[in-house]
Amino acid sequence: MASAAFLEVVPERLSAPELVGDSDAMREVRALIGMVAPTDATVLVTGPSGSGKELVARAIHDRSRRSARAFSAMNCGAVPADLLESELFGHERGAFTGAVAQVKGRFESTSGGTLFLDEIGDMPGVMQVKLLRVLEERTVTRVGSRNPIPIDTRIVSATHRDIDSAIRQQSFREDLFYRLAVFPIHLPSLAERIEDVPQLLAYFLDTLAPSARAFRPTGEAIAQMMQHHWPGNVRELRNFVERGCILHAGKTVGAAEVDALVHRGLPRRRIEQQALWEAISPPAPLDAAMPVAAPAPIDLPIAPASPAPLPLPLPPVHASEPVDLKSIVAEVEHDHIRRALDQANGVVADAARLLSLQRTTLIEKMNKYGLRKAG
Repeated sequence: MASAAFLEVVPERLSAPELVGDSDAMREVRALIGMVAPTDATVLVTGPSGSGKELVARAIHDRSRRSARAFSAMNCGAVPADLLESELFGHERGAFTGAVAQVKGRFESTSGGTLFLDEIGDMPGVMQVKLLRVLEERTVTRVGSRNPIPIDTRIVSATHRDIDSAIRQQSFREDLFYRLAVFPIHLPSLAERIEDVPQLLAYFLDTLAPSARAFRPTGEAIAQMMQHHWPGNVRELRNFVERGCILHAGKTVGAAEVDALVHRGLPRRRIEQQALWEAISPPAPLDAAMPVAAPAPIDLPIAPASPAPLPLPLPPVHASEPVDLKSIVAEVEHDHIRRALDQANGVVADAARLLSLQRTTLIEKMNKYGLRKAG
């Protein structure tokens, strides 16, 4: 469970994670949803990817008189152009190769409910003309048929594209835009409502993992999270929390761990790699013959007090072969310990600093892999 000491309890009325937040921007979004939901107006939701546009569409549906009927969501950019018409309007048996039965389209199957058309800006021009006709006439005609079918489907659409620019470039029809955007709602990026991060963090910690596996963020960790720009928006924050609950289950997470979790490049993955090593490779018992204290090097120069960290390249993975993750991690760990010992001229304390490990932890791993100090 998220600590109530630093986070406000999420109100029950907020059933959707992307709608969590008490920033001015989110208060305005919720107010607009409350105004338009009881009507039948078409709504166009704009905002960056990962900001929660589908959750806005669902909230509009749930608060409308159509809430007891179907809600259907379709990504217009994910359906091949030659199948989009059939997907939306349906088709008759024999209308094309493979059409072995009559099939209702999204408009028919959600009649009386709400159809959410995501990424409407990616819809091909030919389909834009046909969609405009459906919105004007409130009927659809299945592929392979000439009989129009009346529909009562509310349209909520969304896009992350700059529609004004698309209209100027003539890649999106202006008349369709005015049909779709009777009531526009803009959903801000997470960076524009960064004050909502603690409340979203609390929500995801409460919902993504059992309390025993949820990590416990410190005040410094939350401050570090609020300095991040979250280019992936709420979706990125959700993934961050889920990744943290796997790597740091039940543990306290500070600023360093947050930095490693949000920056996934190799130079910042040392904390994640150490957590993975410890999770899948329990330390072997100490070898009684190996002294714990690190002796002074014999006729060898001492490594610098703050040596530069070793690079951490990963071995190649071949798609045609099964991956043995434990063996890969063990091989990488063995190789880096050996190289660190070589670079540190056999001084265990200096090699431990190179690997960002405690000296006793390094000795345990050396014993595990049969590595010995130089000399």
